[in-house]
Amino acid sequence: MGIIPVILSGGSGTRLWPLSRASKPKQFLGFGTKHSLFQETLLRCRDELFDRRPIIVGAEAHRFLLAEDLLEIGVEADILLEPVARNSCAAVAAGCLRALQRDGEAVVLVLAADHHIPDADEFSAAVAFASEDARAGRLVTFGIQPDRPATGYGYIRPGAKLETTFKVEAFVEKPSHDLAANYVSQGYLWNSGNFLFRAASFIEELARLQPRVLAAVEKSLSAARRDLDFVRLDPVFGEAPSISVDHAVMEHTGKAAVLPVSYAWSDVGSWDAVLDIAERDARGNAVIGHAVIEAGSNNLVHSERRLTTLLGVDDLVVVTTADAVLVVGKSKAESVKELVKNLQQAGRAEATEAQQIFRPWGNYERLDMDAGYQVKRITVKPGGVLSLQKHHHRAEHWVVVQGEAEVTIDGRVTNLMPNQSVYVPLGSVHRLANRGDVPVVLIEVQTGDYLGEDDIIRLEDTYNRIEITKQGTD
Repeated sequence: MGIIPVILSGGSGTRLWPLSRASKPKQFLGFGTKHSLFQETLLRCRDELFDRRPIIVGAEAHRFLLAEDLLEIGVEADILLEPVARNSCAAVAAGCLRALQRDGEAVVLVLAADHHIPDADEFSAAVAFASEDARAGRLVTFGIQPDRPATGYGYIRPGAKLETTFKVEAFVEKPSHDLAANYVSQGYLWNSGNFLFRAASFIEELARLQPRVLAAVEKSLSAARRDLDFVRLDPVFGEAPSISVDHAVMEHTGKAAVLPVSYAWSDVGSWDAVLDIAERDARGNAVIGHAVIEAGSNNLVHSERRLTTLLGVDDLVVVTTADAVLVVGKSKAESVKELVKNLQQAGRAEATEAQQIFRPWGNYERLDMDAGYQVKRITVKPGGVLSLQKHHHRAEHWVVVQGEAEVTIDGRVTNLMPNQSVYVPLGSVHRLANRGDVPVVLIEVQTGDYLGEDDIIRLEDTYNRIEITKQGTD
């Protein structure tokens, strides 16, 4: 059996707001690339070195984003859903225990889902080179040889040479600029947060160093239940202490080793990091989407739809979405996380909720809203079926603009073509489905005295979601 990739996909990516939000964080986004960061991570692990079925540990709220990204690139995986986030140690433990269920001698490659490593061949070569020490029981991490004194990364001090790697002498936290410069001059490495080891070796150290984490995750996995293509970890998972794998194990074990690597790497942790990996013009500007920059330098503009223009400014990050605009100096890009925290405290839904919301059947986007009405664009992918449902407080008007929609209202089934419409009275039992092979797009106008997303009573559901929900349309 090849090395089993264990991909951690629990991050929220608030430093990349307003593009990255809790409902669709950065691992599911592409930054001027064909694939999302999550998909790029999967595709790096497709040569003969790796097992063809990775293990994904992710958030329950993102389960259909995970499944959709996997489907798009033709990858099948074990998807473990965390009932609550407990930091990286519990997630790594879950992945290792699942790997051991498949193979008692499993070697796992633990990867963050949201890192950018453009050279897949060099990456695979590094994993293969480090595998000797990993199979011998070492807990190997990959240390990036720094090209500057970065303050946004932790550092590793390498020690004595082992067979193919180096013993870890120390892990150190994110430093000041002067201390970072000192670390670089002394040969320290950036801590990539990616690991290679025998699953059993990690579990042995976890049992010694963090038995409470291991006990909770073992109980959670043993009581897990299958739900469609997912494995839902039992809520006892939440009894695990919330601690990172570095703090829990790597900083305390005597088995830690590091392989210095020189391939290009970024954790895409802030907008200035996006500028670092983006294609730039002669003046150092980068444009993703629709933008024009004149008489300016070293700017990044990310604009999804509307034209965004900059004139005579330097060193700015400008990000525009349908419902929010961010303008920040490059030197303050790391502070976006604090901005988002303040927006959350102020009760701004834009802090966490994206304008476009994804569901297993497709997605919807809010277009307009005021007292007594709300307008949405709904896209149902081929084969997508919304739940059979009703509402207590609102009626709906549907206008089809693309595809052929199958509409069920109080037991009567009709098919609507583009430019046709239907009225769904308050309290009617209804369903929308796409039985065709092209997406169905419709405009929905909701009217009523209450338009909250928790006014959905599901009666039947293809995706096992029979409940009154507060998670959004259908």
